[in-house]
Amino acid sequence: MSASSDKKSLAAWQEFRDNTRKSTPVGLNETAIEKGKRIKRLEAHPEEWFKYYFPNFYTSEPAPFHKKATKRVLENMEWYEVRSWSRELAKSARTMMEVLYLTTTGKKKTVLLVSATYDDSERLLDPYKSILEVNNRIINDYGLQESIGNWEAGEFRTRQGASFRALGAQQSPRGTRNDASRPDIILIDDIDTDVDCRNPLTIKKKYEWIEQALIPTRSISVPLTIIACGNIIAKYCCITEMGKKADLHEIINIRDENGFSTWPTKNTEAMIDRALKPITLSSQQKEYYNNPTSIGKIFTSVVWGKCPPIRFCEAVLTYADPATSNKDKSSASQKGVGVIGLYKNKYYLYKIWLNNMRQSIFVDYLYDASEWVTNKGVSTHRDWIENNSLQDPFYQQVIKPLIQTTGRSRKKRLAMSLDTRSKGDKFNRIEGTLEPLWRAGEVIFNIDEQNNPNMERMAEQFVGVDPDAKIMDGPDLLEGGVWLLKNRAERTEATYSVGHRSSRKY
Repeated sequence: MSASSDKKSLAAWQEFRDNTRKSTPVGLNETAIEKGKRIKRLEAHPEEWFKYYFPNFYTSEPAPFHKKATKRVLENMEWYEVRSWSRELAKSARTMMEVLYLTTTGKKKTVLLVSATYDDSERLLDPYKSILEVNNRIINDYGLQESIGNWEAGEFRTRQGASFRALGAQQSPRGTRNDASRPDIILIDDIDTDVDCRNPLTIKKKYEWIEQALIPTRSISVPLTIIACGNIIAKYCCITEMGKKADLHEIINIRDENGFSTWPTKNTEAMIDRALKPITLSSQQKEYYNNPTSIGKIFTSVVWGKCPPIRFCEAVLTYADPATSNKDKSSASQKGVGVIGLYKNKYYLYKIWLNNMRQSIFVDYLYDASEWVTNKGVSTHRDWIENNSLQDPFYQQVIKPLIQTTGRSRKKRLAMSLDTRSKGDKFNRIEGTLEPLWRAGEVIFNIDEQNNPNMERMAEQFVGVDPDAKIMDGPDLLEGGVWLLKNRAERTEATYSVGHRSSRKY
């Protein structure tokens, strides 16, 4: 680190200490009896305790999941919890407040904080140390904390007897004691790194260290609290393995399954939109949705190329993949409409509209796609929509009436052909249909659309195709359209049903 960076870090740290000191004034006129009653009341209500002693952390009303998490930890002295809470959900801050509550009130006394490296763990332990040094309210109510001769960065002990020690992954934790007490709190924070997760053997060794060296530092007869904080940054990482053994592995994303902020008092929808807008879908899923994308398992890259004029194609179609959700911010299934053409045995993805969207917007895109093809000089094409037996009631009750309503307002009649093919596992279909064609260089993405956010989403989903991937709606759409074009000579009425117009061949 440069001298300039050191100076900036020191200034930021001093600002944190000053803010802590300034934000924790005390009542100088309070009597001893009043003070005792207040402390007793606060200790009986942990949320109020947090709010009083940590006003610069407790800046937003906590979400229900925060309160439930604290209740679990404080009511179970023997407890193992893994917290895969998204960025900006205060997993480390909430854990710190819980730990300081437990140690300050004497319920726990020996804390080990572990991270990927010793430097990381020392950095994560610094706020604990600084708060105990300068938080006026803690000092006023629980006494001076700093213990002369036992107060160093990375390892310190309060005058009341609580000890804290930083430890890097795979360093020896043996001999960690506070007088005769073994660790009764083990905190694991950011144990996984991107580099480590690229090597399963490294993760295996690190997790074995957690199980065989770290956790056994405990005393069997003394209740142990283990809290591991970390997002799922890879399909196989220490967090996923700890989650299998924990009493609870709680996964909380930035938005819930309905597409709404999981902590709306802090993170508004507009704020989330702003934060996610500049980063890729794969980064969003990894950092905010605990859904790491596996790159290159099936499709190692996208083949970009110049598409021939679409009017020269042997066959052209639009293909739509609906989803029942009417949310435009959900992390679940996305809706999409694509324009696909076949030319000289190659399949070209000319254009795509792909995102979380409301049904009305999805239907508008059906019309936009059809009109885009017509305006490019294609005299005949078909507009398809995936509609198996499970999807048909939704199509008939929701999508079809919207198509008709939109058609009247746009003064255009859109006749959808219904792809009623019985579809099995999504991954197997995508791999079976597209992988041989992709390997032969016969699936081409329109390079003129490379900077279109919809095409960017499509490209990221394409290279992220994996049996465990949660989002493959774009590749699923492409598979449906390519399959129809590939099998156009074999189509029969027994295989497909058509919406408003009669079946015809290309």
